[in-house]
Amino acid sequence: MREADKTPIQLAYERRNRDLDPQLVWRGKDEQDWSDLIVSAPPLYIQEKVHPKVIIDDLKRESKTRADEAAPPMADLFADFNGLRDAEAATEFYQHDQHWSNRMISGDSLSVMASLAEREGLRGQVQCIYFDPPYGIKFNSNFQWSTTSRDVKDGAKDHVTREPEQVRAFRDTWKDGIHSYLTYLRDRLTVARDLLHESGSIFVQIGDENVHRVRALLDEVFGEDNFVGEIVFKKTGGQRTNLMAGVCDYILWFAKRKEAVKFRQLLNSKVSENDDGEVFTGYSRVDFGDGTEGRITDPRWAVQKIGRPFQATSLTSQNPGSRFAFPMEGRLWNPSGTQWWKSDPDRFARLRTAGRMVPSGNTLRFKRFLDDYAAFPMTLLWTDTAGSVGSDKVYVVQTGTTIVQRCILMTTDPGDLVLDPTCGSGTTAYVAEQWGRRWITIDTSRVAIALARSRLMGARYPYYLLADSPEGQAKEGEVTRTVPKTTPTRGDIRMGFVYERVPHITLKSIANNAEIDVIWERMQPAVEEARAALNAALKGHPEPFKVETGGRAGKTIDFRKEGDVTLPSGEPAPAGGFMEWEIPREAPKGWPEPAKAALARFWEARIARQKEIDASIAAKAEFEYLYDKPYPDNSKVRVAGPFTVESLSPHRTLAVDWNDELIDVLEAAEGKRKAADRDESVTDFAHMILENLKTAGVQQAHKEDRITFTSLTGWPGRFICAEGAFMEGDRQKRAGIFIGPEFGTVSRPDLVAAAREAGDAGFDVLIACAFNYDAHSAEFDKLGRVPVLKARMNPDLHMGGDLKSTSAGNLFVIFGEPDIKIEDAGDGMIRVKVFGVDVFKPQTGEVVSEGTDGIALWMLDTDYNEESFFVRHAYFLGANDPYKALKTTLKAEIDQEAWESLHSDTSRPFPKPASGRIAVKVINHLGDEVMKVFSVG
Repeated sequence: MREADKTPIQLAYERRNRDLDPQLVWRGKDEQDWSDLIVSAPPLYIQEKVHPKVIIDDLKRESKTRADEAAPPMADLFADFNGLRDAEAATEFYQHDQHWSNRMISGDSLSVMASLAEREGLRGQVQCIYFDPPYGIKFNSNFQWSTTSRDVKDGAKDHVTREPEQVRAFRDTWKDGIHSYLTYLRDRLTVARDLLHESGSIFVQIGDENVHRVRALLDEVFGEDNFVGEIVFKKTGGQRTNLMAGVCDYILWFAKRKEAVKFRQLLNSKVSENDDGEVFTGYSRVDFGDGTEGRITDPRWAVQKIGRPFQATSLTSQNPGSRFAFPMEGRLWNPSGTQWWKSDPDRFARLRTAGRMVPSGNTLRFKRFLDDYAAFPMTLLWTDTAGSVGSDKVYVVQTGTTIVQRCILMTTDPGDLVLDPTCGSGTTAYVAEQWGRRWITIDTSRVAIALARSRLMGARYPYYLLADSPEGQAKEGEVTRTVPKTTPTRGDIRMGFVYERVPHITLKSIANNAEIDVIWERMQPAVEEARAALNAALKGHPEPFKVETGGRAGKTIDFRKEGDVTLPSGEPAPAGGFMEWEIPREAPKGWPEPAKAALARFWEARIARQKEIDASIAAKAEFEYLYDKPYPDNSKVRVAGPFTVESLSPHRTLAVDWNDELIDVLEAAEGKRKAADRDESVTDFAHMILENLKTAGVQQAHKEDRITFTSLTGWPGRFICAEGAFMEGDRQKRAGIFIGPEFGTVSRPDLVAAAREAGDAGFDVLIACAFNYDAHSAEFDKLGRVPVLKARMNPDLHMGGDLKSTSAGNLFVIFGEPDIKIEDAGDGMIRVKVFGVDVFKPQTGEVVSEGTDGIALWMLDTDYNEESFFVRHAYFLGANDPYKALKTTLKAEIDQEAWESLHSDTSRPFPKPASGRIAVKVINHLGDEVMKVFSVG
């Protein structure tokens, strides 16, 4: 990287003209509005490359090797438990254009978003932003301090971690309260707007405590004309209160430009799944498809779900239309009073032919089935989300996937880019990955990044059929009843999926469907033949039949009569026989067998005619896509696509000095290493760090191992900038303090030079404080008699002077050296064993080794290239199992032994790499990590 690129760019964001609209005012806003918003945009560096398919394929290879060596295994009866048709299910992932890989970035969202816009060319490229900021002012209960615990006590100091949002919140409780919160939000919303595409949307999830303030903020940043809606969704349950309990939260939806916003209408089923199958209001009757009807309470529908619920809706309107007498079932029908028919006689005749016209009292009505449009547009009120919010959380404030899913599906297409400035447990990334969207997620919390990484590494998704694929073309042809396309395909995900769809049958579409007349003319002769045969078989039958419908309703038919009678409609009818609408479904007692046989033929022909007409109505109707129901290919298992873990610090630093000359580590050890000049900003940064270090101390895995300074004073060294005093037992010890750069990585020569300086000055220990250390510094823990303790600074220290100094959080954490051994596995193979982590005990000044209990995850790059860490093996020592879903699905291909190896402190054997180097990264439950590089030539 060029030297100019390493320096953070200062970006100026113009404030919105405050005179345009009514606005919210808070303390300090006036001073902020005197100038543009200035944001540092440092470069982003790749730390890890994660490709879940590589890890799964490695397990498959190992299982296959074992299977080839052993006897054929017994058939697994549960291999297709999750609906996989093939035992050899292919593991796939969706690929995006331009070699895109999704991104998980550790850092302050303000700086990261500015960098994405200015340095990465993503200004105006993001289609959807889902922003879930802290809800209230007392935020302690909103954040999680460890990957092992979701039990976060509100206000309990031992549970307050010092991640940026939490730090601000904890300080806010005592200092600037809501005023700081609003500044925090406005700054991030301003930068987020810059990233949005012209058709893009932002969703801000917020609780009732601040929804009104945040709405005013969004009006100010995006303009009130770009407000799309306020979504109200139901959460698990209300908080205990003496008044009415609140059971909902809110999502504020704004567009970059409302008139251009991308929108995909989502639909709700008209049968509520949350109300025991209760049918939507109004559909009180059911057509059972066999010529009979009944009420919605009929067991055939209520229990067996046989039939089609329907309601009778009006065929008249107050708007001027047509007035005429229409014949139906032997009666003439007229619109009542001041009403008009909605259509003309020809189209009414087609409705009658289609079986969609029913008499009701003194008028005719339209027979509208529930599945004519079995869905209705989703509104801004979501009452079916309570289960989603509370289920299977891995993070204390994890949002339900249903909520995020709807927001993404409404405003994006496959291949579009989704951004989440507050990652949490990675729900937005998880959902975006499921639906084939590209994603970037940002968080300052190392716990959040650790949880999200694990969640995505083990995620299992359905493989949705791509429209731009041979399988997708075949499915589209099947669904639309057309010949499939044969054009060449590229598997372009931006062409979308093959979706389920619902017909949108309307009175107009039926009335205009001329195919109904063709079907009637083709199939009516069979109906008429059966009616004639029935009348002939009943001729002379002594028992009269009482008619229940039509022009002869309430009268009886005497089968011994001859000739015709004229119905009220003017139509002739046999005096001793049936018209079609008068024929009963079941034969009354005493009817002769030929009449029963003719009756069965009649209903068979009539039902067949109706089914054919219904099929034509459905095929000719317009339809709407169900964007949340693409067709899956059950022969494939999909895992997350490749993603990177990035930060504001370089993964590797070249050993060059401030004058771009190569550094000799031996020279550094001899004290010949020159320090870079310190300008005013560097001095201010170091001063701020020391102020926090004086209050917070240095934390390790256990509280009793905290290094608490009795004094901390400046020191005029080249590398060491302060002298700290702390107690070791009852003796006072002196520590030299070395502070790394605000944006950058500390290299091994820097540590060596600082340790040499500490030794020369008579310090007992060197404590280095940095945001990141390069891999070669991992094993450097001592120079002569001086132990070197590497404390990792929390990213929230980028917030500078806004931070209130407090000892209540882990601002500086030493994650001890992992105790790792390389073992020979035979046949040119090696394996890695992790014994635990070495911890410095300030009480005794000793370094002791602790077991693997504190390790949540360790990863292995079996061919390390020094550019970035590629995760080729991953081992989860924590209680949670991220691969739980994949285990059942891939049971046929990956044996139990291979799965169990993922929870081991010893790696699977692997060949020695061509590069001669391997790298091991160990992450604890607090999300802190350390990496070591080994030569294995």
